[in-house]
Amino acid sequence: MSQETIHQLREKAKQWTIEAGQLIKKSMHKPFEVDTKLDRKDLVTEVDRKTEQFFIDKIHETYPDHKVLGEEGMGDEVQSLDGTVWIIDPIDGTMNFIHQERFFAISIGIYIDGVGEIGIIYDVMADDLYEGTLGEGAYKNGQRLKPIDPNKALEDALIGLNNSWSIPNRKLNEEKIHDLVRKVRGTRSYGSAALEFAYIAEGIIDAYITMRLAPWDIAAGMVIVGEVGGITTRVDGTEINMLTGNTVICSNQAIHEELISFIETK
Repeated sequence: MSQETIHQLREKAKQWTIEAGQLIKKSMHKPFEVDTKLDRKDLVTEVDRKTEQFFIDKIHETYPDHKVLGEEGMGDEVQSLDGTVWIIDPIDGTMNFIHQERFFAISIGIYIDGVGEIGIIYDVMADDLYEGTLGEGAYKNGQRLKPIDPNKALEDALIGLNNSWSIPNRKLNEEKIHDLVRKVRGTRSYGSAALEFAYIAEGIIDAYITMRLAPWDIAAGMVIVGEVGGITTRVDGTEINMLTGNTVICSNQAIHEELISFIETK
C-alpha cells in the first residue's frame, strides 16, 4: 500500500472517529442500556455496540476488502492480520463513560499485513485527538509530540497501575510490586488503557503496566507510543500478540528493562 493511500486511510479514519464521538455525546443526554459481560465490573452499553456498528458500516461500505476486529464482536472473524485489519475499541473506559461521563476514548488501530501503520485515540469529552502514522511521528490535535525523555530514571517516573495490583494476586510476586511502588515517584490509574498509552506518548506518565489487555485496548496506542520512542511488550519482554490477550508493559525505553525486573510471576 502506498504512503499516499495510507494517508487517505488515516484521514478517513479520523473523520469517522470525530463523527462517532459526536454520536456518543448525543447519546449521553438520554437513557441507554447497560449490560455486563464477564462479570459485574465488565460493562457494555448499547452506545458501545452502536458505535462499533457505525465503524463497521463505514469501513465495509468504503473498503469492502478490509476486516474489522472489534471489542463487542460485531465485526469479522479475524484469524490473521493478513491484509488490512481495523482493530477497534468503540468506547475504551466504559465504566468511566457510565459513572463519570469523561475519561473514555475511541481507539482505532489500522494494521496492514501485521504491521501497525495508523493509530488514533480520541478523548471524546476533552476533544483531544492523538494520532500516529508509522515512520511519520505522533500528534495531539495537529501538534507534533516530542520524543519522550531517553534519560528518564525509574525513581523519577510516574507509572500507570490499575487497582488489581493492590489486592492479593496468585500470579505475581507482590513484594516486588510493592518495591516498585516504593521506588517510583508515583502511580496513577485512569481507567482507560487507550488514554494511558496516549499519556505516555504525551509525556504525562512514563509507563503503564497491566496483566491483561485485549488487542483493541492497545492497537492504536502501540503505534502512537512507538512514534515518540516508547516501547510496548509483554511483561516478560516478549513481543505482543495482536490476536490474543496480553500482559503489557508500555513505557519509556529508558526504564523498560528495569520495570520488567520488578514483574515476577509465581
